[in-house]
Amino acid sequence: MDALDLQVLARARDWFMAGEAVWLVSVIETWGSAPRPVGSLLAVRGDGAVTGSVSGGCVEDDLVRRVSRGERPSEAGIVRYGVSKEEATRFGLPCGGTLRLLVEPLRATDWLDTLLAATARHELVARIVTLGSGQIELRPAQRGDKPAFDGERFTSIFGPRWRLLLIGAGQLSRITAQMAQALGFAVHVCDPRREYRSDWDVDGVLFEDGMPDDVVVAMEPDAHTAIVALTHDPKLDDMALLEALKSPAFYVGALGSRSNTAARRERLALFDLSGEEIDRLHGPVGLYLGSRTPAEIAIAILAEIVAVKNGVPVLQRPPALAPAHVEASRR
Repeated sequence: MDALDLQVLARARDWFMAGEAVWLVSVIETWGSAPRPVGSLLAVRGDGAVTGSVSGGCVEDDLVRRVSRGERPSEAGIVRYGVSKEEATRFGLPCGGTLRLLVEPLRATDWLDTLLAATARHELVARIVTLGSGQIELRPAQRGDKPAFDGERFTSIFGPRWRLLLIGAGQLSRITAQMAQALGFAVHVCDPRREYRSDWDVDGVLFEDGMPDDVVVAMEPDAHTAIVALTHDPKLDDMALLEALKSPAFYVGALGSRSNTAARRERLALFDLSGEEIDRLHGPVGLYLGSRTPAEIAIAILAEIVAVKNGVPVLQRPPALAPAHVEASRR
């Protein structure tokens, strides 16, 4: 479900529609210390251009050389790298690492159009390709589904881009937005204050100038959405958090000291939120790194979001935090 893989598919579609020959290359099995996980995707154009990645670079170089030499498979088949220790060294794989790749020619874009449209609607899609025939089938997928290869068919999972909504358009939001985009998040920033709106100029970020709670509702947060309140203004932050904590968003956080966080929890308890919903709040937001500068705080925030996204227990916390929050941060 890497957002970069969706970008690979979109670029491959553009190349094909421009009349170029295109091959898709997927990691279907690994052994040992393989550099990229199963499901990683690469597209190779007929002139040797590539997008995506299946290794640290040397395997990509060899695939390009194969295409340049005229090795252009007309059917979906398997290529193996790193079978021996010598080959692993030659192709830059970690010692003992082995990759098994599915190489398939792109013959049509109808399935690509369907898949990209579905993921844009925040749907999960399983793509099944059959070796030899290259037949492609798309099916709905469930959160937690993994890529799988049964010897004849390879199933890969594609999902919507992870989204991050930042409440507030200050310096911290600017740095966090830039870093989050590098991590593959589609970033939205909301701030109704005119003085902040006029100075926002981060490319690729969708700016929302409505009231934060209205923006949260309109965004329809799902299990691929993180929401972080960064304004320090309870009138803006708290109303957004009220809606966010009731939503399926996988992460909801708010900037503030421990005392401010405790006061915020007391305010939230006055509204129609359950104790369990309030305990979903990550605050003070971010991993405890002793962060002081805006860039350090942004790293701490995004590190915690990535940990929660990946299902890793969040343990790097100051000892003074209440047990209820420590337990909530581990969920």
